[in-house]
Amino acid sequence: MGVASMLQIDEMLGDFNRMNKRQSLYQVLSFAMIVSSALMIWKGLMVVTGSESPIVVVLSGSMEPAFHRGDLLFLTNYKEEPVRVGEIVVFKVEGRDIPIVHRVIKLHEKEDGSVKFLTKGDNNNVDDRGLYAPNQLWLTKKDIVGRARGFLPYVGIITIFMNEYHQLQWAILSILAIFVLLHRE
Repeated sequence: MGVASMLQIDEMLGDFNRMNKRQSLYQVLSFAMIVSSALMIWKGLMVVTGSESPIVVVLSGSMEPAFHRGDLLFLTNYKEEPVRVGEIVVFKVEGRDIPIVHRVIKLHEKEDGSVKFLTKGDNNNVDDRGLYAPNQLWLTKKDIVGRARGFLPYVGIITIFMNEYHQLQWAILSILAIFVLLHRE
């Protein structure tokens, strides 16, 4: 092999490396744009709905038949709207990380204008006082994450499966990684 051929091969390898670096940078930037777009959409939904969590997944059967496990709920949380009996709310309780989706069954209005309320799952036999923080008998508006305004049936079931069956989570991540590697061109 001559010197000219060696230089030509060396130049081709250099071009190939530059192309790979450019392509890798493009993929990293594309991924960063997707992630940042998703975050901006989420933050936008938070502002529009007034809820810290505008979309939640129903995790238990406590609200059947109104909502089933895996239903995806759309929430709003406008502070000026009064809480009403019969309304389905999502609330957080001190000491629990996961919000609860239940119906308001009773209001307790005080003379100073403040309102407290009691909740219960439609499919439960007793009210939620056993779920509230110790010594807490009523919820207040500050406990509300949002109010159910709409839902998509069973769309969130994949979230439940991924949390309950960690092997499925790793399988999906592996499939996605293989897909990305195969489509790097």
